[in-house]
Amino acid sequence: MNNPNTLSFWERESFFKNIDFAIIGSGIVGLNAALALRGKKPSARIAVFERGALPEGASTRNAGFACFGSVTELMDDLEHHSEDEVFALVERRFKGLKRLRQRVGDKNLVYEPLGGYEIFKHTEKDVYQKCADQLTYFNQNVKNIVGRNNVYKISHHDFGLKNTLPSLIHNTAEGQIDTGKMMITLLNLCRKKNIALFNGLTIIDLIEQNSQGVKLVTEDGWTIEAQKVIVATNGFARRLLPDLAVTPARNQVLITKPIPNLSIKGCFHYDKGYYYFRNVGNRVLFGGGRNLDIANEMTDAFGTTDLIQNALEHLLKTTILPHLPFEVEGWWSGILGIGAQKKPIIQHISSNIVVAVRMGGMGVAIGSLVGEDAAELAMK
Repeated sequence: MNNPNTLSFWERESFFKNIDFAIIGSGIVGLNAALALRGKKPSARIAVFERGALPEGASTRNAGFACFGSVTELMDDLEHHSEDEVFALVERRFKGLKRLRQRVGDKNLVYEPLGGYEIFKHTEKDVYQKCADQLTYFNQNVKNIVGRNNVYKISHHDFGLKNTLPSLIHNTAEGQIDTGKMMITLLNLCRKKNIALFNGLTIIDLIEQNSQGVKLVTEDGWTIEAQKVIVATNGFARRLLPDLAVTPARNQVLITKPIPNLSIKGCFHYDKGYYYFRNVGNRVLFGGGRNLDIANEMTDAFGTTDLIQNALEHLLKTTILPHLPFEVEGWWSGILGIGAQKKPIIQHISSNIVVAVRMGGMGVAIGSLVGEDAAELAMK
């Protein structure tokens, strides 16, 4: 039986003819790749395909942390990687944030340089002391990256927390953004640059045509041709390319209703970064807990679970907001792309197909540069 939903002549000629670059995924990486291509190829036909009504995955579902490295994370990294590798990663994250701020603008990002804080359980005195003893070392190594002295400092600011040590480690060079406004700005920049955006189209197969380009097969049975393709679907990448070394990971997140007299200001990491929270005005956004159920949270299915919901609400009551009444306004989840290595995958998988995935939860920090790198590869 023939496919009843084939493209009409008018649709094929007007919307999908002569595509030079097709980008699959309209998240941070995909849109930055499209903008980078437009900068180098002013007359090229560039099209971005997104399966959702909005950029699905993590780009509009993250916490909006503009961060590049907490001390406990970097200490752990140094146990598995060389010093040069660890601080090269820090530098890439910091440069990526700078690039994002340049492209989108601090006003459009609602960028707030409130800093990032690492808090420690009252049972983690040894962990805290190890971190505190290494601050001089880390400050020396990030000084030239960030361009300032004493990026990491010990803080005794009282945020009203309970069951935590009174001393925190403050990363003074970190901040927070509004990821929704970030994505709206990137989408508007693409529209202004005459980049076609197609939502609600799920690409289920890529057929290499050698010198003739690539055929993109949609879930509806349409076939669309493009000379070059960039796959930027991050945690969903293995749906299209099953052999990629990227694993989906779900993070569950809540946001409270406005809380009078909220003292929390900034971004916070807790329990080795498995939990994270921040203020959004006078609300608290709180996410994490994937470590409670690693096997079931390695999924690309959106959703929340009682186990993690209960754990997050318990920590809000006992640790983060012990003295303030609150109500949870809403829950959501986002899908990360992670792997054994923290470096993203940016490579050709064939002569006409490039992948740019596995952000490792740092898409806000590195997504702009990863998109630009993918664009460079696609032009070769």
